[in-house]
Amino acid sequence: SGARPAALGHCAPWMRFRRCSAVLLALTVDHTGGVAIVTSAGLRHDRTEVLRVVEGRVAHHVENTLLTVDRAWQPSDFVPESFGDDDGFLEEIREMRQVARGLPDELLVVLIGDMITEEALPTYQTLLNTLDGTNDPTGTSPTAWGRWSRQWTSEENRHGDLLNRYLYLTGRCDMRTVEKSVMQLIAKGFNPKFVPDGSGVGDAYRGFVYTSFQERATKISHGNVGKLAAKHGDSRLARICATIAGDEARHERAYKGFVSAIFEEDPDGAMIAYADMLKQQIVMPAELMSDGENPSLFADFARVAASLGVYTSADYTDIIEHLNCEWQVESRTGLSPQAAQAQDYVSSLPRRFRKLAERQAKSTGGVHLPGVGWSWLNGRTV
Repeated sequence: SGARPAALGHCAPWMRFRRCSAVLLALTVDHTGGVAIVTSAGLRHDRTEVLRVVEGRVAHHVENTLLTVDRAWQPSDFVPESFGDDDGFLEEIREMRQVARGLPDELLVVLIGDMITEEALPTYQTLLNTLDGTNDPTGTSPTAWGRWSRQWTSEENRHGDLLNRYLYLTGRCDMRTVEKSVMQLIAKGFNPKFVPDGSGVGDAYRGFVYTSFQERATKISHGNVGKLAAKHGDSRLARICATIAGDEARHERAYKGFVSAIFEEDPDGAMIAYADMLKQQIVMPAELMSDGENPSLFADFARVAASLGVYTSADYTDIIEHLNCEWQVESRTGLSPQAAQAQDYVSSLPRRFRKLAERQAKSTGGVHLPGVGWSWLNGRTV
């Protein structure tokens, strides 16, 4: 097309990339028509350099945050041992099922939804490998990015396995219907909006903002389900959920560390990416869940989770506030005009969201929503 990057003047050397990323992000000039257009062309090389620097942080987390196989817990650690004495195994199963009868249906709905979300792991690894500059192109790449992707997946894989096994053994839900929901969610996928408009590749900056947010949200959800399980007398489920939440907390620390390193190398680009993700809202990974019957399945699941205090709009707001503090969003100086505008936007969100929540609470206070039948629970109403 004859387009080439606009001259960057004193900003040309890469060592000044942090100061000039907004210029690199902003303009490619088509000299045939004199029109400036927004594009990611000319950007990829410089972001690749940033991500090479960040890769050192990733290597640290591969070695120090992720677990070796010998140190990692396994699902069989939390359920009755099937190898060995039949009588002991069957007696432990009977006790487990008796305790699980005390769990309310509302809590089961949330537990099942969390399990389905965890079981859709193939989608999440696929999405990690769409991120430009941080993917695992061969499936066995020795880079820190490739090792992180595979080892993170191996840890996450235990979560769905364990929750699935617990639900099957307790006999409290229709497992075939639940398993169909898992298949449907994987088949439908989800779009976390890593890919900027007009680009054909995932933006790693956006991707790691998303994973930082989502790991924290998942930690909160599993932790709260565990607390409710303990309240209802199921210490086994409480331990399961607390253990999974502990994994999510480790992964959250790592992903936040990736983004912190990006902020250090490219504060303008990181700030803009963070704002972009929040402008379009953080999409929950199970938003397309389906049971083939209820077209509002995810909305109903989210309603039940909120009613139990497992995950609420207040949690969403708290996560933004936490990440703003973690990444020192409000105190950063020397940003480009575009990044400064993004900074103002992100900094204002917690206050704005809390005001909206207060108004919503006043307008909906005392409103009782009718329950719906859940195929996962053989049609029982929640």
